[in-house]
Amino acid sequence: MNTITAIQEKVNEILVEEFEVDGNKISGTANLRETLGLDSLDYVDLVVAIEADFGVKLGEADFAGITTFEDFYNCIGSKMNP
Repeated sequence: MNTITAIQEKVNEILVEEFEVDGNKISGTANLRETLGLDSLDYVDLVVAIEADFGVKLGEADFAGITTFEDFYNCIGSKMNP
């Protein structure tokens, strides 16, 4: 599961199933924070879910450059393939 497409599918599945995000609102260029509308505790839960599913570690610095879903997918991909 190292392709960006596989990462997108898994992340979107987590967002829809675990965080009740409307799958139709998720797109590569959409603003991650605005679209998700999660509070800080939800973001912690999201990070834990991503780390568990992908076997990566995400820190606060990783989120500094993330604006869109595409940025988020690429961040996870780069952590998987350093």
